Amino acid sequence: MITKTKKRAAPRKKKVKPPPEPRVKRKLVTVTRDEIKGTAVQVGPPKLTRFEKARIIGTRALQLSYGAPPFVPLPNTVRDPITIASMELESGALPISIRRLLPDGRHQNIAIKMLLG
Repeated sequence: MITKTKKRAAPRKKKVKPPPEPRVKRKLVTVTRDEIKGTAVQVGPPKLTRFEKARIIGTRALQLSYGAPPFVPLPNTVRDPITIASMELESGALPISIRRLLPDGRHQNIAIKMLLG
């Protein structure tokens, strides 16, 4: 009886992946306080967004609930920290600035007083 031998397939060459391209580090462009003074808002809308407003009021209400002194004189009827924080925001008494970022790494620090006006 004659048997057939199987032919072995030639070994396949492994595909070699090309080395990954090096990542490019982006340079951060910062705007100094001297450049901001007297200039308009360069990043984002010229007013405070509802998300920024909610974040500011929530953060300040948390500070007030932990015993921070309020920045505005309060009537005797107001006891809610959220109401006090919104009163402080509307009066412009909060010494907070907003940092707005762009996807390319640029950012601008904007005082709340510039965004409320």
